[in-house]
Amino acid sequence: MIAIVDYGIGNLRSVEKAFRHVGADARLVSDAAAVRAAHAVVAPGVGAFGACALGLRNGGFDALVLEAVQAGKPLLGICVGMQLLFDSSEEMGQHAGLGLLPGRVLRFPDGMVDRAGQRLKTPQIGWNQLWHDDSDPLLAGVPSGSFAYFVHSYYCAPAEPSDVVATTDYGLDYASIVRRGNLWGVQFHPEKSQAVGLQILRNFVAITADRRAG
Repeated sequence: MIAIVDYGIGNLRSVEKAFRHVGADARLVSDAAAVRAAHAVVAPGVGAFGACALGLRNGGFDALVLEAVQAGKPLLGICVGMQLLFDSSEEMGQHAGLGLLPGRVLRFPDGMVDRAGQRLKTPQIGWNQLWHDDSDPLLAGVPSGSFAYFVHSYYCAPAEPSDVVATTDYGLDYASIVRRGNLWGVQFHPEKSQAVGLQILRNFVAITADRRAG
């Protein structure tokens, strides 16, 4: 079972439906026993970092996520859920993250332009490309340059380059997928990214199955 942590940050049914579409036993859960019983954990996030961090902590889910990672269970952070893996965010003040990955969450700078010199808007809303070296199992069957769907004004700046799995160009090259050991984070919304997103979720399910078998 894959637990999608529901800590009161919005409608997560689309994430649940996407996982079920690829054949996973994925469930929205809001109690500690269900998270502990899961074989993998998904930490979504929508809205502001501070509100998500507060919701996670108020429900005691921060400790449960740390516990799952320490137990070796696969963890997937989605959008703000990826940002929460880092030390801190500057969104509307300074807010502490989970500290599972060293680094900060920063706002896209003003005045960004694309390679053609066109002004870029913040937030980034829409389709953009994932650039990677095909080495990570989360991206099996997803060619480098594939498009995913993004909605965000802040980006992750990992302190360790080795934690970066894929990058995306939006005025600057930033980490759009990260990984350390059994935890992954994706800045985009796989549940909104059509075939590419479904393949990434399918790969996460396969990773979970492999770890159970191992």
